[in-house]
Amino acid sequence: MTTTRRTRQFAATAVAAALGVTALAGCGSSDDTSSGSGGTKGSGSKTVTLVSHDSFNASKDVLKQFTEETGYTVKVLKSGDAGVALNQEILTKGSPRGDVFFGVDNTLLSRALDSGLFTPYEAKGIDRVAADTRLDADQHRVTPIDTGDICVNYDKKYFADKKLAPPRSFDDLAKPAYKDLLVTENAGTSSPGLGFLLGTVATYGEKGYQDYWKKLERNGVKVVDGWEQAYNEEFSGSAGGKKAKADRPLVVSYASSPPVEVLYAKPQPAEAPTGVATGTCFRQIEFAGLLKGAKNEAGGKALLDFLISKKFQEDMPLNMFVNPVVKDAALPELFTKFGATVDSPTTVAPDQIAKNREQWVQSWSSLVVK
Repeated sequence: MTTTRRTRQFAATAVAAALGVTALAGCGSSDDTSSGSGGTKGSGSKTVTLVSHDSFNASKDVLKQFTEETGYTVKVLKSGDAGVALNQEILTKGSPRGDVFFGVDNTLLSRALDSGLFTPYEAKGIDRVAADTRLDADQHRVTPIDTGDICVNYDKKYFADKKLAPPRSFDDLAKPAYKDLLVTENAGTSSPGLGFLLGTVATYGEKGYQDYWKKLERNGVKVVDGWEQAYNEEFSGSAGGKKAKADRPLVVSYASSPPVEVLYAKPQPAEAPTGVATGTCFRQIEFAGLLKGAKNEAGGKALLDFLISKKFQEDMPLNMFVNPVVKDAALPELFTKFGATVDSPTTVAPDQIAKNREQWVQSWSSLVVK
């Protein structure tokens, strides 16, 4: 994948995609006149098209209920990973392929906004959305939909067998005890790889992050192209890694990866086989927006309302392995029992990412990509 999130994606999302979760062409949205102020372009259409990365997924029952309540049918147009999908929309700006775009995250948000892709719309229920996710709160060009945390995961059995405490922080990863144990994704080709790089920039600053990566390089960090290779071929704690006889007990993945390992195991274990180093996490926020020039603008507004409804938000965790952004949405037991709570994830402002992303990635590449 490219320097965007979530094959998440993932984001979020990257876990879901790599495990074969596919997007649905389903049903949904609300009537032409009940979805807020603004124009009613295309209000005669009963189909609203959602353009998304490949990891969008929702339960049939949720989409069916939405259609029954509103009369709209949602057509999902999957467009590869988030970066490819966004690039396609930028190329077709003003004559979009759909009505709503879902999947731009905070690592590419400024690029999307600066391109003028979206028509402002304040979604119904936005006051229920966590304030720290509303990065465009003044103009409402995009609506926050979900969050996910990119974090180092560890193989519990490996560290128990070695009687070695797993790492908890970025600093720990550079210690001799963890030499030759970590695999990460290329920040130039992978969303989690980019997120992990941004986490180090946030932790050590624009000058210090290069020195930190020099330490990781000396400590034997392994870099591969993408998440699937890192997690399913190199990481000894995953189901795929066990089959591949992988030998790296540390991997850059997501805080939601341990619940996924439990969900797809047969029989399901009483404890997740993997853990999360919560001091290594970078917070991704994923957004949706009404595409400028949308043929069904009213349907698009209704769809945005739906995406932050409690019904849809509570449906997301086990379909896209991401966290809801609305305050009254409950997490499933699988997440609360086996997932990691990340209280203080690192973040970088979208405008700083937009300004420096290419430079950061190039500097990183010169240090660790052989």
